[in-house]
Amino acid sequence: MALFRVGNTEARRLLLACQGLSRPRNRRLSDDGLLSLVDQLGYVQIDSINTVERAHHLILFSRNQTYRQNQLIRLLENHSTLFENWTHDASIIPSKFFPYWIHRFGHERDALRDRWRKWGRDGFEEQTHALLEHIREGGPVMARDFAQGRQGGTDGWWNWHPSKTALEYLWRTGELAVARREGFQKVYDLTERVIPPCFRQSLLSGEEHIEWSCATALDRLGFATAGEIAAFWGGITPAEARAWCQRHLSKDIIEVLIESADSSKTRRAYARPDLPDRISRLPQPSGQIRVLSPFDPLIRDRSRTERLFDFRYRIEVFVPEAKREYGYYVFPILERDHLVGRIDMKFLRERGVLHVSGLWFEHRFQLNGTRRAKLYAELARLCKFIGANRVTYENHLPRLAD
Repeated sequence: MALFRVGNTEARRLLLACQGLSRPRNRRLSDDGLLSLVDQLGYVQIDSINTVERAHHLILFSRNQTYRQNQLIRLLENHSTLFENWTHDASIIPSKFFPYWIHRFGHERDALRDRWRKWGRDGFEEQTHALLEHIREGGPVMARDFAQGRQGGTDGWWNWHPSKTALEYLWRTGELAVARREGFQKVYDLTERVIPPCFRQSLLSGEEHIEWSCATALDRLGFATAGEIAAFWGGITPAEARAWCQRHLSKDIIEVLIESADSSKTRRAYARPDLPDRISRLPQPSGQIRVLSPFDPLIRDRSRTERLFDFRYRIEVFVPEAKREYGYYVFPILERDHLVGRIDMKFLRERGVLHVSGLWFEHRFQLNGTRRAKLYAELARLCKFIGANRVTYENHLPRLAD
């Protein structure tokens, strides 16, 4: 029997719908609606770079322009319906998923201890018991409460004081949780004082953890290979995901062919049996331009992004300036179901301006009058969101508005 073939346009639109990028963007977002959005995404990645705004805030703003930063802080710090921990990287996750992280913590405990021992992080294990007692008696702490790095106070993990390493280890293994942030610095407290009791009860087996990890990943990806399923949460192996797919094939999942941007190429993937019906009901993506965070989940898998959108994207933060193709921290531009270009910009806070230093469009897309107006409208929305007064440009760039 021939496999169901998903055209490239349908594949892109399905992924946009799964990622919350097809829904109306100007509909007021309540706190409950925000929690539902994070649930739909699965997690929102955190990153320390604040060139324009923190990644997690930009990810949410790109999906709803009424979102404001204090909403996420309320859910994290006041309502405890979200928590911070690790997926493939530091992320904000719905607290109802915390039982599955309890299962992960045991594995993380062994893996991190072995890895950090190998990297020469001697001394941190001896600090863990004393730190827990200190926090239990004295309350929440930050890493800066302890000694600075070993070599001039640099921020690299290799220079962390053993106490700072111990804090990170206790957080990654579930003994501590992030109660709040001050100036983006994590404030650690005992997990039992941060995560509500209803989310801390877990009697999950390893098989139940794999089942949940694979099923929820596939639902959020729309279609995926076993490797992509395993990578979504970062908590299971590709072999475990492959075995799950084989067990559920022809029952809860089917194999499909996904057409690449080059329509002559297809790739096998797994999907739910209702995929053909879902595709027939896909909403038309908005014509409004959206500027995406470099850490947006839509483009997290760079190979998948290139295959489906014909858009090669890399973050060049760690590339020497002379060797950068585009810029330090360049934002992809989404229009309808295409990644049409990229923009390099920075919020100059002392001047209150959003400064655009680079703008590039893909070879198939031009900066015509309509696109110019739509991009300027997006930059105006972004200015309002971050508190900038106006947009400025490098001299060689076209002004998007007179």
